[in-house]
Amino acid sequence: MTRQPDVTHSDEVADQRATRLVIPLLLVSAFVVILNETIMGVALPALNRDLGISVSTGQWLTSAFMLVMAVIIPVTGFLLQRFHLRQVFIAAMTLFSLGTLICFLAPNFTVLLLGRIVQASGTAIMMPLLMTTILNTVPSDRRGRVMGNISIVMAVAPAVGPTLSGLILSVLDWRWLFGLVLPIALLALGLGAAFIRNVTEPRAARIDVLSVIVSAFAFGGLVYGFSSLGKAADADAAVPPWAALLVGSVALVLFVWRQIGLQREERALLDLRVFQSRQFSISIALVLVSFMALFGTIILLPLYMQNVLGHDTLATGLTLLPGGLVMGLLAPFVGRLYDRFGPRPWSPRARAWSPW
Repeated sequence: MTRQPDVTHSDEVADQRATRLVIPLLLVSAFVVILNETIMGVALPALNRDLGISVSTGQWLTSAFMLVMAVIIPVTGFLLQRFHLRQVFIAAMTLFSLGTLICFLAPNFTVLLLGRIVQASGTAIMMPLLMTTILNTVPSDRRGRVMGNISIVMAVAPAVGPTLSGLILSVLDWRWLFGLVLPIALLALGLGAAFIRNVTEPRAARIDVLSVIVSAFAFGGLVYGFSSLGKAADADAAVPPWAALLVGSVALVLFVWRQIGLQREERALLDLRVFQSRQFSISIALVLVSFMALFGTIILLPLYMQNVLGHDTLATGLTLLPGGLVMGLLAPFVGRLYDRFGPRPWSPRARAWSPW
């Protein structure tokens, strides 16, 4: 009698292989988009001179990027519920690649800013996509190690970005900051479209349009307000920073109130019940402070070193490299420590720490 193949076992093996391939591709794509996010810091002085714009105007290439991400990220939860992983990935990398192409061909500041906005749209989708995929596919006892790999991406990319930017600007025009990233983005898009399989199942979900509008005013207003504080005395500012912060704060209160009401029907755009966990709230606060320090340094230090101290782009980029490399080297060990000991604080009574 002929033995029938074990279809269930074959499907499980195929799913495991697909999962193992998805995460590396998502990590590579995330590295590219974060690298692009931080590559502009060193380039801003050169862009200001080449395009004939002021420092405050040039900073909108980074501020607008953050602003668009703040508006789009709350919506990504709906996208990840409603569509397949492969569809969301292709949409994110297509937007990022298109924005990179626009920046590479930009004849003036306005078009360059438009390209950055399109880039930010893809970046805002990619990061939640990476995190959600890992939480859905990686067993809890291995998440620390995988999160350590993510930390390498999130630490090394910001460190390499300014250094790579300095190297490129020392020999090439600023357009090649985007021209050299574009082939990598297209390669990641092609590999993802060819090999990524759907490892999550979408479900029917409705989006609350009012929540989207209020969140745009809330997060967009706060990001705009804080980004504009440095030029508060600028009489040409379209919206005073204090007004943007006020609108953002009021909209944030309304957004939270709206989500609390929608949570009873399981229709919230963002489920805020996770903040009932004290550990989660403290962790988010620590991440917020850390990223404020990280990106504040990446944006402001290059301007100070080039405009005040007179250093060239290469020296500026190399100055920002060591910190990120140290973070990247420590990340895998910290991930293994988390898998072994959990998030609890170290004490002399605890077992000896070991990354293995």
